Amino acid sequence: MSDIKLVEELAQRITTVKGEIAKVIVGQHDAVDQLLISLFARGHCLLVGVPGLAKTLLIRTLAESLHLSYSRVQFTPDLMPGDITGTEVIEDNVSTGQKSFRFIKGPVFANIVLADEINRTPPKTQAALLEAMQEHSVTASGTTYRLEEPFFVLATQNPIEQEGTYPLPEAQLDRFMFNIRLDYPSHAEEIDVVKSTTSGQTFSVAKVMDGADIIAFQDLVRRVPVADNVVEHAVRLVRATRPANDSMKIVKDFISYGAGPRASQYLVLGAKSRAALSGRFTPSVDDVNSVASSVLRHRLVTNFSAEAEGVTSDRIVEDLIRAM
Repeated sequence: MSDIKLVEELAQRITTVKGEIAKVIVGQHDAVDQLLISLFARGHCLLVGVPGLAKTLLIRTLAESLHLSYSRVQFTPDLMPGDITGTEVIEDNVSTGQKSFRFIKGPVFANIVLADEINRTPPKTQAALLEAMQEHSVTASGTTYRLEEPFFVLATQNPIEQEGTYPLPEAQLDRFMFNIRLDYPSHAEEIDVVKSTTSGQTFSVAKVMDGADIIAFQDLVRRVPVADNVVEHAVRLVRATRPANDSMKIVKDFISYGAGPRASQYLVLGAKSRAALSGRFTPSVDDVNSVASSVLRHRLVTNFSAEAEGVTSDRIVEDLIRAM
């Protein structure tokens, strides 16, 4: 099948996936779009939102509609790296009487891994998950175990309660393709949420595609051609976030460190994925701008002046896009 036909098929499948998710999740359309864009670009996501916005339900529903294995890890201060990656146990061989080690796989061995409240666990445990995200493998006692593809990590953070947390360092935040903000539902959406969750009604989610389909569509996204002016726009936008460059006043005043080259890569990949999921064969500058906030908001290190004056990284990105 030609790539043009595959793009058309992908767009149709994605419309069906969104319909299945909408059976369970009311609203949150932007978050669903961003999750799907990231998944087909082979990226990982950090979801930030107050409790009760159905983050866990959204991810579990996504896994059901894509027929992927799913595991959820509740991050706590006493969680150890082996609780995520797996651990070795001693086994007795009844026939020979010999003892041997056997590796028992941890919850990271799933297609979709939900790291709930990732900032509640110490850096050593955070690093164990982030290594798996980068290498798509786990090493125990000198043996490397490959993780099953597709492999997709979704981590959540509560933006309100910061007591007893271990915030992710910027270098680790950079591993996440998107930082997705979940907002409160609208008045009408909240009424629908209350009605659907307080009744006995249940919904079954149909399986729209499987792991093999997703890998094929991920390969397709990589093959999507990009015009030079779109790549140029993505790189200029990222470079404009760096105060050392000839940047706008808002950047020089409020940013300590701008985004690195990985942000440029993710802007182009996100634009390619967004275009393909919409049934288009090449991304535009608008596609880059649409994913810019999700790619850049956690990569811009703002200073004390920004905090004092209430200037957020989102506002800085919006001003840069308008100026360009």
